[in-house]
Amino acid sequence: MRPLIDCVHTLGRLRYGYAVKLRGGTGEAERMKHVGAVRVACAAVSAMAVFALSASVGSAAVHAGMVKLSGTASPTAAGTPSAGAVPANSPLEFTVNLKLPNDGAAEAFARAVSTPGNALYGKYLTPAQWEQRFSPTQSQVDAVVAFLRQSGFTVLGVTPDRMAVQVSGTAGQVARVFSTSLSYHLILGKTLRVASKDLSVPASLAGIVGAVSGVNQTIARPNLTSGNVTSSAPATNSPVPPPPGFRVARPCSAYYGEKTDAGFLPPFDSYPYPAPWAVCGYTPQQLRGAYSMPSSGPDGSGVTVAIVDAYTASTLFADAHEFAALNDPSHPLEPSQFSELTASSYNFLDDCAAPSWLGEQTLDVEAVHTMAPGAHILYAGARNCMDSLFDMDLYIIDHHLASVITNSWGDPGGDLLDPDAFQDQINQIYLMAAGTGVSMLYSSGDFGDNYILLRAPIPDFPADNPLVTAVGGTSLQVGAANQRIGEFGWSTGRSLFCSDTLLDRGGCTKAQKGTWLPATFQSGSGGGTSYHYPQPFYQQGVVPSRFSEQYGTSPKRVEPDISLVGDPSTGMEVGETQTFPNGVYYDQYRIGGTSVASPLLAGVVARADQAAGHSLGLLNPKLYSFYGNSSALYDILPAGKQDMARADYVNTVDASKGYLYSTRVIDWEGTEVFCEHANECYSQDVTLHTAPGYDNMTGLGSPGNAFLNALTAP
Repeated sequence: MRPLIDCVHTLGRLRYGYAVKLRGGTGEAERMKHVGAVRVACAAVSAMAVFALSASVGSAAVHAGMVKLSGTASPTAAGTPSAGAVPANSPLEFTVNLKLPNDGAAEAFARAVSTPGNALYGKYLTPAQWEQRFSPTQSQVDAVVAFLRQSGFTVLGVTPDRMAVQVSGTAGQVARVFSTSLSYHLILGKTLRVASKDLSVPASLAGIVGAVSGVNQTIARPNLTSGNVTSSAPATNSPVPPPPGFRVARPCSAYYGEKTDAGFLPPFDSYPYPAPWAVCGYTPQQLRGAYSMPSSGPDGSGVTVAIVDAYTASTLFADAHEFAALNDPSHPLEPSQFSELTASSYNFLDDCAAPSWLGEQTLDVEAVHTMAPGAHILYAGARNCMDSLFDMDLYIIDHHLASVITNSWGDPGGDLLDPDAFQDQINQIYLMAAGTGVSMLYSSGDFGDNYILLRAPIPDFPADNPLVTAVGGTSLQVGAANQRIGEFGWSTGRSLFCSDTLLDRGGCTKAQKGTWLPATFQSGSGGGTSYHYPQPFYQQGVVPSRFSEQYGTSPKRVEPDISLVGDPSTGMEVGETQTFPNGVYYDQYRIGGTSVASPLLAGVVARADQAAGHSLGLLNPKLYSFYGNSSALYDILPAGKQDMARADYVNTVDASKGYLYSTRVIDWEGTEVFCEHANECYSQDVTLHTAPGYDNMTGLGSPGNAFLNALTAP
């Protein structure tokens, strides 16, 4: 693990302008020369590891007439420890991605139909029309298929858009045919297969094939968090069992500020006292009220919102149906409003921590229904948390099964750690979505700038793609009348109280008993500046240069675009079947993360689609046109000195093992810590902050009182 962190940290310093000598006075060419030198150095570490692992698959040299596909090797192969050979006979399913013949034209069309005021605005193509105009030709597909079959692979199918050929074979075949090297590496706690050399294809296909996805394994994770101090390890057996139970400890508040910890816990530092207790979980009525969703008028009827996650909970509809009946009886979720699109089989359950995705699914369905109680919900469960998620997105777009797709998952640090060619090919999915009028929403992540994971600030992928709407998180304060009384950036600094319970668990010392431990960053809205993507047109003149030019003089994409509630201490109440010590049954709890924010926004967009009478497609150009409109956007400003108290059950479900108490600082701007080992930690101040106007924690802000009307307007 350490070599990866060293290389990522060094690449982060150079790419992201940490090093003083690379800021300002050093030109882009010189900076990139340094980046290249570090990449070579890191690659040398990887090459030595691969050389030492003589059993690794793929020592083949590039054959005559073969051309390398730049950016297809995994950047994580540079410096990560090898974890054994990939057996040559191990089965491997992958996808050969074809380039668009004229991606510039597809980009121009996506921009035109998404930009208010353009003559083509809203004049989307059907999937068949888009494919006829922009997709690879059938002859190009035939050439790729012929090459694969001649090489001994089994062609499983071709997507209707002709952008992807799905293939199966063995690891040995992949290494030999594509002239690469495959081995397992330890990457962020997972054993993953990677290619340490760029893949190659025949020269005749070099202008057709853009990437080969699925050879390099990447892990997406759901962007949800209960925010509790401890949690039970999820089971990972197949079929996927209900996840371990979690209950919200009391005291907690029905609305923000209802209860305070006066006389219960001592003051924390110089923050106001007494602090309000965390909320028990906001209800549908509270969330609709906070974001000014009317009780009459458009409710999403006639609009389909697709939810893409990994795996499928057997109780998904039953839980959402019961949640609505118990908490929002005037807006039941009827069977006619729900359908599923699921994989025929599932795999990688252990690697993907499959039960953790079940809570994500429940949350997503209940959040969409909360904001758009009339909408139809299509749940799409991918077979794993890897490339299958993108396959499911593409299937929905190809068949135009929804006008809004919400994705509450991402790859932390993927902007830097995922292969460049892979990111470029995924971009084609979003071009088709924009061209056919499908709104693509992604959670921005739950670890702030990801320093606590990677020791370098690196945004999540695919939220950083300019053709999707990156949805960040906030700390939302809802009053007794279901009104928004405050909303701030979600950046939680947590301090534990040294009680007898914590002392018995070894979490503090006797000398610290009765005091608050030092606060550090725990979780927060993902965001930051992309290394990979240039600044999109809609951010020009809106995003300050201190963000867009953070890593050099060439402006880059910054995310998130917009934010809604994400802080788990001001989170949403959900209902789900869980595994408790006394059985498996339905119960309710509070949850947060940008996984809440994305489906909530999807519900708002469904309302707007209904009111407008058509899909809004790519939202970003319209969202950024609201800049400066205080009725459409609620500007998220620094919170000042604010905190809240929180109680958590030690065993997550009841008080039998005691309580842990903590204070949560709102809009934390202090220290975040990355620990390689218990005795080897690094720290810096958080790099995401709220500010007037656009900022890199909450983007444009959150929906204002007239947001829905602004979205609906021509």
